[in-house]
Amino acid sequence: MTGTSNGIRSSEEGRQGTMRKVLLALTVVAAAAMSEAAPPTSLQTIAAAETQVSAAAEGIFPNGTSFSGVALQGSTFGIGVVIQPGGSASGQFQTILVGTTLLGQPRSIALQGNVSAGSFNVDGSATFSGTGTLDLGDGSAPTSVPFSATATPGGLLLTIGVTALPLQSLGAGSISIQ
Repeated sequence: MTGTSNGIRSSEEGRQGTMRKVLLALTVVAAAAMSEAAPPTSLQTIAAAETQVSAAAEGIFPNGTSFSGVALQGSTFGIGVVIQPGGSASGQFQTILVGTTLLGQPRSIALQGNVSAGSFNVDGSATFSGTGTLDLGDGSAPTSVPFSATATPGGLLLTIGVTALPLQSLGAGSISIQ
């Protein structure tokens, strides 16, 4: 029988056990870091050069889309954004969401914002975000809200505050991502 008779490991056995625990912990940390370092392909970005996003367009919402009690049919939007490789961005985003209230009255909701961050994505889209002024068009005071948008040559995904709107397909105009 090896070891000591009193149930206490020799100092060599103790060091080996400690070393195994340290190596196991380092392996777990490295595996976790590697899984965090490679996000899903749809979220990966390309950071090679400055990206310019510009648009003067009209979007069409799918049936059933609503925002703040207004059934949305479409929008007009303008984009003038420059995204740097490091993730910073500058420029303007403006949109007017067009729809009808529950009482059938036409309503325009305006968002005008300054862009502060962005990325060029591997799928050719560009995502940008910032803070804007939201006017619900109902006579209430405009409010400051965060927003984010993902632009593709064929449409626009927009999130205002915590409300993610469905993809607006391009109805007229164009979106350029270079």
